[in-house]
Order: sequence, then structure tokens, then C-alpha cells
Amino acid sequence: MLEQIHGECCPCSLFLCLQIPAEESEDEAADGEERPDTRLSEQDPAGGSPEGSRDRSKEGTGTPSETDGDGQREGQEAEQPDRTLATSNKPRKKKKKRKTKKNSAGETVEDNDLEDIDSLLERIEDPRLAPQSQGGVTADSRPLLYVEHRNLNPENELKRYFGARAVLGDQRPRQRQRQYVRSMWLTAPKNTWPRYSKTGITMQLLDTRRGVQHFTFEHHREYQQVQFKFLDAVESMDPNNIVLLLQMNPYHVDSLLQLSDVCRMQEDQEMARDLIERALYSLECAFHPVFSLTSGTCRLDYRRPENRAFFLALFKHLMFLEKRGCPRTALEFCKLILSLDPEDDPLCVLLLIDFLSLRAREYTFLTRLFQEWESHRNLSQLPNFAFSVPLAYFFLSQQEERPELERSQARERAAQLIQLALIMFPSVLMPLLDHCSVQPDARVASHPFFGLNAQISQSPALNQLTSLYVGRTHALWKDPAVMAWLEPHVHEVLHMVDARDALVQEAEHKRKIRYQSAPRNIYRHIILSEMKEATAALPLEVTSQPVMGFDPLPPLDSIVSYTRPERMSHPSNESTLSLFFRSLLPNFNLQGDIRHDGDDEAGAAQDLNQGVNRLMAAMRDMLANIQFQEPPREDNPEGDGDWD
Repeated sequence: MLEQIHGECCPCSLFLCLQIPAEESEDEAADGEERPDTRLSEQDPAGGSPEGSRDRSKEGTGTPSETDGDGQREGQEAEQPDRTLATSNKPRKKKKKRKTKKNSAGETVEDNDLEDIDSLLERIEDPRLAPQSQGGVTADSRPLLYVEHRNLNPENELKRYFGARAVLGDQRPRQRQRQYVRSMWLTAPKNTWPRYSKTGITMQLLDTRRGVQHFTFEHHREYQQVQFKFLDAVESMDPNNIVLLLQMNPYHVDSLLQLSDVCRMQEDQEMARDLIERALYSLECAFHPVFSLTSGTCRLDYRRPENRAFFLALFKHLMFLEKRGCPRTALEFCKLILSLDPEDDPLCVLLLIDFLSLRAREYTFLTRLFQEWESHRNLSQLPNFAFSVPLAYFFLSQQEERPELERSQARERAAQLIQLALIMFPSVLMPLLDHCSVQPDARVASHPFFGLNAQISQSPALNQLTSLYVGRTHALWKDPAVMAWLEPHVHEVLHMVDARDALVQEAEHKRKIRYQSAPRNIYRHIILSEMKEATAALPLEVTSQPVMGFDPLPPLDSIVSYTRPERMSHPSNESTLSLFFRSLLPNFNLQGDIRHDGDDEAGAAQDLNQGVNRLMAAMRDMLANIQFQEPPREDNPEGDGDWD
């Protein structure tokens, strides 16, 4: 993940493109998909894509006709025997039988039984049926970054925890009455949202190389004009201008992303999450017909500004899902982001995917990712993989339903990898124990290998990675069983250090020549993650520049498709309102902006700082009470309609 130095390989520069088949599973149930008609079709209700579900919804369910039954025919034969003999040479119509269906487990289910939606959802969410796909292929044989549609819906995960009735409640009757609702995979539209109309965003297919399709979002002329107004609103440092812009253009994506950050800072998590979902809905409505979320062969170039909003909306959405208690759904979104650009990984989700895998108890996926990518990505050079993978093996060894041989192999693999992690990254242990409120014994606490010198001597780039990992995953290590497993390996590493083992010296040499500076995508990930431990370790060249929520740290080699008209320069003197809005940025420092000499100027600056702080508190109260009004609705038959 870091720069190459003296020929050493790094995970960031060794990304290889995954060749993932383009076939999508057609047996995934479209949970959470809203349909105007709740009757189940005679065909397979499981969708492979929104396009397929649209075609299926137009087909009638149909019921077998009962007028041609044998009973009526026998009565006619009894009354007219001659006629029966005359027509006996004609082929008789076969009796239409009641159609039955078989689920994946081979159980026969009649159409009447399928009217119970709850029982259908339970069969769909049966973990015994989940690994099976079309043709009997198991989930382990699927591509590594395969994305399942049903796992993109957080309601499915919540229903596994609490049951369908507890999650859905009385939503179904209201949903049946809704009209003009598009069925989406990424998010479900809400009644409180403004009426959707075409925004001026489209997606185009650029080219196809080696089975991989490269797409890009495009902004039409009308959307470009709205984008210019948004940039003016951002530069005005007045959040009210963004609110006014959203009232006129309720599905402008960058405005939704920026205002979501403002709402989140005001601790209005519900509104912040709603704005992100609305942005995802707007972008999904613009998808190209052949763009696939699941195939893993569709790419978006982050260097194009039009594509960045989709990456950022997905990342912010998965962060809300993780906080909501849906780590499995968040993991699926993380895999989706990684599949869009696995080579460059612009948001560096590799620093997050291990944590989500452990939270979701997807230990097999994490170990498989490490096994398949270690040879060309060198994932062991990242502290998060170095410690999370042995932890995953330890959890696998604790699963009693597994054969004893597999559990024994997992224990051996976990012991080997955790010792290598402690040797390579000794600065992780003491902060990790401190976050877990665990007091190490005297030998560990006094040994210089794990002491304060291990943290001081490491480079700033490595300090950012270790701080990010400890701050994010320390809760996973609080389990007493985990600590009991970790303790003997810590003492074994100290024994190797005292014996001057060659592995210890080699690891020390690697730490000195590697991790000299972090690439831009790691800084971008730290800013988006908002981990205090890692944010405090960001270098000055990152914190000294403006960081906006709709485009944090844009790439230096951006591909610009249209430019903003030149505007007059702003006056040098900023108003207090401008100072307030700029104070929402993480790099704001009022004292650093005031460069005066002398005690009088310093005292004046202190008074101004206190005044601005009071104004900021008042403005935050005002923002907390902002009400979003829906603009007047206009009939737009092209922009509205059912997409079942």
C-alpha cells in the first residue's frame, strides 16, 4: 500500500485486474423491491437485474381454466354417446393440473402457500440454501468480489436478526398503495422524497478491454449549470445557498453529499443518511442498461470528477450501515466499491474490508482474500491484514461444527501469522491493549521491543496505518478468549527478540526502508473514516488544504471533461459567516489564518476567535432546524413511472 523503496514491493503498486465472469446469479431474491402488485408471478420471482424484473412484472400470473375439466366432459359423453364415438378420433385435451413449484431444497410448494410472504422470505434467507446458486455451484466457487443483490438490502440482514414482521411491520399495505416507484438495488425510495425527474446525469460505455467494461457518468448541459451554481454556493461559505439549491434541484448529487456532512456534524444522523440514500437513488436511475453491480467486470475511473460522487456515496452509505448494525450489508457495499476500480482502489477500502469481514463473521472470505491476493498485493505489509487474518483463523478454529482437522490447521495458521504480525508491527500491541483496558504483565510492559520507542521510531506513514487499525478494530480484541490466545504468542515473540532471531532483524530493516510516505488514497480514506487517532497523524500538507465532503483530495491527474466559467475573484476579507462555514472543514484554524505581529494583534485575534465561536454555536442551532420543502411537482411522464 505504500511506495516502493529499494526495490521492495508494496501492495499499492501491485494491483492486478480481477477477471471476474460477467454472469449474474439469477436466483437471488429481490428482497426489499417494491412492486405495485404484490401477487407472485408464475415465473421465478428472483431477479438477476432490474431489467429482468421489469420484463417479468409485465407478464400476468394467470390461473388454470377449470371449464375444460374431465367432470364436465364425462357428463357430455353420457348424454350424447353417438357424438362421443364420432369424435373419439380427435385428441382429447389434457387435464390442467395445479402448478407446483420446488424450492432449492427440493420441497414442493403450491401456489396457495406462496401467498404467505413471510414464509417465502424465510426460505430465501435460509442459510442452508444461501451457498447454492444456479447449476448447483457453491458460493466458494464464485469470484472473490462477487456481489449478491440480496445482500445489498439492509432489511434482509435485520430480518435475520429480528424477523420479517419486526422489521417490516405494517409497511407492506402502504407500499402496495404507492405508485410511480422505481425498484432499485442500492436503496429503496421513500414517500418523503421529492418526486423524481430526470436530472441530466447519464452513464456511457467507453470501451471493453479483455472482458472488462469501462463506464463513465456524464453531465448534460443543464446539470453542468446546476453544478456551477453548487460550486458558487460552496465558495460562498453559506450553507443556506446549498439548501436553496437543493430545493430547486432535489437530486443534485454533490449538494446531497455536502449537506449530508453538515447534517452529520449537527448530529442529525437520520437526515444525513437519508440524503446519501437519495444521492444513490439519483445515480442508480442513470445506470447504463448493461452496467452490472454484481459481475465485477464494470469499471469506473475515479480520475473523472463525474464518477467520484458514486464512489463517495457508496462509501458514506456503508459507513452508515456499519453504524446501524448491518456489517454484512456494509461488507457487500465494500466489495462493490473495490470491484469498480480494484487496481487503484481510490478510497483504499482494503483498509476497511478486513474489519467488516470480522464484524460480519465472514472469516472464510477474509482468509480467501488474503490467500488469493497476498502474492501480488502483499497484503501482509498492511497492519490491518497482518493482525485481522490470524484473528479470523482463530475464530474459525473455535467453530465446533467444523472438522477437527480443519480446526487444528486454523489454530496453527493463526499462531504463525500472529507472531509474524507482532514481529513486523510491534507498535500495535501496547495501544491495542490500552484501548481494550488490559494491563500487560511486567515483562511485556518493560521490554523495549513493545515499549514507547516502538511507536516513536516508526515513520509517520506507518503510524497512520497502525493508529487507524487500532482505533477501528480494538473492540474485536476485547474478548477474553482472544486475549488468552494472544498472550502466549506475545511471550514467544519476546523470546525470539532476546535470541536475536533473523526474522526480527529482517522486519526491523523493512520498517526502516518502507512506509516513507503514504499515497493519496490512504489520506483520502483516513479523512472519510474520521478516526480521531489516524486523523491526528495526517501530515501538514494534507490538513493545510481545504477538504470538501463532495470531493476530498481530488486526484492530481484528474480527467476534466468540462470546465467552469471564469469568475471574479472574491474579496480578501471574509465575513464571520464565511468563517463559520469554513470552520466545518477539518483543517480550519482561525489562529493560523491571522498573521499579525505584536501583543495587541494577538489579543484582538483571541477576541475575534471567541466571537466566532459564539456565532458558530448559534449557526449550528439554526442548521439543526432546517426544514426541506418539496418543490412544486410537475408532470413528467418520461422521468416518472413504474420500474418493476
